[in-house]
Amino acid sequence: MRKKITIMASTFVFSIAITLIDAFVHPNYFLKIPIKILFFLALPMLFFLCHKEIFREFKKNFVFKKSGILKALLLGVGVYAVILGGYFLTRNVIDFSNVTATLTEDMGITAGNFIYVSLYISLMNSFLEEFFFRGFGFMTLKQYTGRKTAYIFSSTLFAIYHIGMLVGMFDVGALLLLLFGLIVGGCIFNYLNELHDNIYPSWFVHMFANFAINTVGFILFHAG
Repeated sequence: MRKKITIMASTFVFSIAITLIDAFVHPNYFLKIPIKILFFLALPMLFFLCHKEIFREFKKNFVFKKSGILKALLLGVGVYAVILGGYFLTRNVIDFSNVTATLTEDMGITAGNFIYVSLYISLMNSFLEEFFFRGFGFMTLKQYTGRKTAYIFSSTLFAIYHIGMLVGMFDVGALLLLLFGLIVGGCIFNYLNELHDNIYPSWFVHMFANFAINTVGFILFHAG
């Protein structure tokens, strides 16, 4: 019970901390990188240092297995197509005009540095989020709580964590739709981890989802 509470409280506090920093502090994105590493990697590792027996089990999530990788890559390509297609289908319905302005004003992301930021987001930031929300907040938590609870808890926090970044970019309706999509996406990532007993399938799909989102960002920055 104590370990369950510690894992849930840590996941909640660390993710909400990033959400609040994004929403109210608006750090330059390059400053936010070490902040995320602190909350999503360093602090969870402190937990594992205090619970080495849990860490021995946790490390198994990072043993590379060929099974499921091809399916994950194909699913990733499909997710890329769906997200990009969704943008083209809704760009005349949803107002995307505030996206680039918010990225520039709040995070210091411009058309000039966007390619470097997008590569970091797709490759490294996706791994940090998988390590934290799926590895720590789902696979580890699932050992001490019900499977359903772990699914709901980790995927909901994964969605809430994005609010700080998305506020100001979209109206309320579009924001709620995106949050619902993130919860569903979090559940899919959890399922991929659970099915293949490692973190790489969900990371690959997450990577392709970020590639799609960053493709949309590239289009918006260079529109007109």
